[in-house]
Amino acid sequence: MPALAAQPSDSGSDSSSGNSSSSNSSVSMDLDVVAKQLDIARQQIQPSLGATTYNFSPQALQDIPQGDNAPLNQVLLQAPGVAQDSFGQIHLRGEHANVQYRLNGVELPEGLSVFGQALESRFANSMTLITGALPAQYGFQTAGVVDIQTKTGTTNPGLAISMYGGQQSWAQPSFEYGGRSGPVDWFITADYLHNDIGIENPTTSFNPIHDTTNQFHGLAYVSAIIDPDTRISMILGGFEGQFQIPNNPGQPTLGFSVNGVGNFNSANLNENQHERTDFAIFSLQKHVADIDLQISAYTRYSSLSFSPDSLGDLLFNGIAQQATRSDAAYGVQADGSWRINDQHTLRFGFLVQQEIGNGKTFSQVLPVDSTGTPTTNVPEGIGNSFTKTGGLEGIYVQDEWHILPAVTLNAGLRFDAVQEFTQEDQVSPRINLVWKPTATTTLNAGYARYFVPPPFELVSPGTVLQFVGTTAAPEVTQNDPTKSERSNYFDVGVSQIVVPGLTVGVDGYYKISNNLIDEGQFGAPIILTAFNYAHGRQEGVQLTTSYDRGPWSIYGNIAWSRALGEDITSAQFNFGAAELAFIGDNFIHLDHDQTWDGSTGIAYTLNRTGDHPTRFSMDALLQSGLRASTATIPNGLALPTYGQVNLSVVQKLPTQTELRLDVLNVGDTVYQIRNGTGVGVGAPQYGIRRTILAGVTQRF
Repeated sequence: MPALAAQPSDSGSDSSSGNSSSSNSSVSMDLDVVAKQLDIARQQIQPSLGATTYNFSPQALQDIPQGDNAPLNQVLLQAPGVAQDSFGQIHLRGEHANVQYRLNGVELPEGLSVFGQALESRFANSMTLITGALPAQYGFQTAGVVDIQTKTGTTNPGLAISMYGGQQSWAQPSFEYGGRSGPVDWFITADYLHNDIGIENPTTSFNPIHDTTNQFHGLAYVSAIIDPDTRISMILGGFEGQFQIPNNPGQPTLGFSVNGVGNFNSANLNENQHERTDFAIFSLQKHVADIDLQISAYTRYSSLSFSPDSLGDLLFNGIAQQATRSDAAYGVQADGSWRINDQHTLRFGFLVQQEIGNGKTFSQVLPVDSTGTPTTNVPEGIGNSFTKTGGLEGIYVQDEWHILPAVTLNAGLRFDAVQEFTQEDQVSPRINLVWKPTATTTLNAGYARYFVPPPFELVSPGTVLQFVGTTAAPEVTQNDPTKSERSNYFDVGVSQIVVPGLTVGVDGYYKISNNLIDEGQFGAPIILTAFNYAHGRQEGVQLTTSYDRGPWSIYGNIAWSRALGEDITSAQFNFGAAELAFIGDNFIHLDHDQTWDGSTGIAYTLNRTGDHPTRFSMDALLQSGLRASTATIPNGLALPTYGQVNLSVVQKLPTQTELRLDVLNVGDTVYQIRNGTGVGVGAPQYGIRRTILAGVTQRF
């Protein structure tokens, strides 16, 4: 099933894993063998030694209800310690975002997309979620690493055409095509999505108002084996999405008129957002003697634009703001491993990245007098724009030391620097110890010093003073710059194979930080803004179990966590004075803090070895609720606990046809993800109601 039990990873160097068969280079080469050896070598360059990993195998990804059509965030919710949020966001171990995504070992820079996800589970042949005390090769985004090994023409040959859809006007055609010709391997996939539930519904109704989305996702992979020790590859991908912002009927206006109009039905608002992300990765992988290397050049372009309802937004919010943002990132990443001897493997690498951010807003507001009363009902415009260039640099070295046959120590150092809206750097030690006292028991303990720069694409120069004396005037005008988060992270865990196929695990963590980074939505445009808490604490325990044997695949996870912050020290103008004063003297729960979460799933394949197997699967999600504010305490309330159960049945036919039926939220549970209150929370949102979807896939 999707998430295996938490495994303290002991994957390290292997006497055979790092050796592409250079002895075969004389006449011909077995391309299947060479490709597999290069894949193994690439993964050994960046092992997750000592961290906690959750593996999603190719079969596990198919067992999830919706299969390839499942959004990536819904797949990751099957792992413990993952909280569900609005706009498709997830939170790992009490972090806001700060998740690193990698394709075939190459880090992909964060983008501006809030609703859409540029990456899809459809792209993945397998996937690993890595958390805990991360080894030195993982920097910048450190809440966790989502490591996606893409499909290729070797893993997924042939043509497959699918049609998927059902309720809520859901229509999602897709295709994939893979193959290999000699040393060249290729894989292409794309899908188009249309439905009427693009963003979470702000009401309990079955059908949201004004919530249509149209999205496109695509990925192309090409690789060529030059010789048994050399491979070049290219990945191209893109996402484009149009979203209507759903409406919440019955909302009161602020009590003034605009151009003589004072009444407006909030059900008729017409706000829209458009998002786009494109990326490209070019990689060279090389094996020389006892050294394996991969060097990659990458680029990512991301843009976002928000179109307001000019009249309605002024009446409800006091501002109607047209906003556009774009961010272009370019970089080089190199990673290598040198197997010195049976006891030591040295790993090293660097990443250098430059970003160029652009932003432009045009805001309509009304001027006000000293009492806050508009002096005219004719709007005035305020424009602002900025362009900013920044850079990141990171370098690391670490040694995997097999002290004893059952004991491995992985110790390393990172140096990271940022020159963006802040100029900072840090040297960060990392150390992990893995002990296998028996063949079925693995224990790990780790420490990591983390340095997390503020997300460049979510920070912009403040223009707060422009709005003084208008209906958009902030209560607080202070706007200190967002700084890099610095933290100490401790993790300890154990994994036990009880009987063949059954694994259980427990993992605990504690993190203490300065300048803890959080993000919030302030205003109508769905553009997140980063800010700092001066001090932060996060802690938790996770229990996992999985069973995978024969036709059965079963998993269950439960996690407890707590995430607190004190004293907001940047971007203060986004908050009220009373709110800032309370947080300045008190630790509060972060808005995305969730005390408990659980997930479970089961899959059974009938007639598994026949030519027409039938797979039944179920997964369930339990969340204790994110935070909301009371009248006196910011984030002082936990929203009600909720659960969701999804069912799926897949029938394969001898004609290479696959039929699928999925039921999401089978109990039609009405549950609230957000209630519209909380630090940095913009609007109420409810989870998806019962939705029945069906699909057919034909392979050629």
